[in-house]
Amino acid sequence: MKLTWLGHSGFRLEIEEAVILIDPWMTGNPVFPVARRDEAIRGATHILLTHGHGDHSGDTLALAKELGIPVVGIFDLISFWQESEGIEGIGYNKGGTVDLGGAKVSMVPASHSSSLGSPNGPIYAGSEVGYVIAGEDRVIYLSGDTTIMADMGWIGEYHRPDVGILSAGGHFTMDMKGAAFAARKYFDFGTVIPCHYRTFPLLEQSAKALAEGLPDVAVIEPEVLVPIEL
Repeated sequence: MKLTWLGHSGFRLEIEEAVILIDPWMTGNPVFPVARRDEAIRGATHILLTHGHGDHSGDTLALAKELGIPVVGIFDLISFWQESEGIEGIGYNKGGTVDLGGAKVSMVPASHSSSLGSPNGPIYAGSEVGYVIAGEDRVIYLSGDTTIMADMGWIGEYHRPDVGILSAGGHFTMDMKGAAFAARKYFDFGTVIPCHYRTFPLLEQSAKALAEGLPDVAVIEPEVLVPIEL
């Protein structure tokens, strides 16, 4: 299994028979090298979206049309795009699980907001969510944009993820200290990877506080387009 950070909250996950682009925002992402776009999207089979905000969904429609691959996410947004944009989609809801090339992807709650921009202001984009992704004898918890929430208790107990990909930049989501608290209280991770940080000065620039709060966990600070073997 191979995980590659695309900057901010974007990842390329190679798992089972799938190559999943998670929250692909490359155009306008200040930490993504645009000249390496083809490398980032090569062989992609699915796009997995946590919510509608532009720093997560920014390249979704263009990639879905260019690559001819489905967008997977909350039913409200996916069904809207299927009708209005003609894309292929797999829309479902919290509690559901879909099979993406052998990887089992369960939708779980997050606590944030979700909207799309429009000339008349933000419009409804369904609910913000996270995912639990199981495959190749690993279970990944992808928090999506969220604060600490009690739902993490049952997610950790029921799904038992060993890898956490946690939004941890602060201001819009948990910060590093908060993400460390959530990981200690609700999960038994062997590996934690922070995201939604370093993109802008407003966000945290280092995962030091996360690593200090999780001394018995392998905290990996990702580098853009440098694969991590899980």
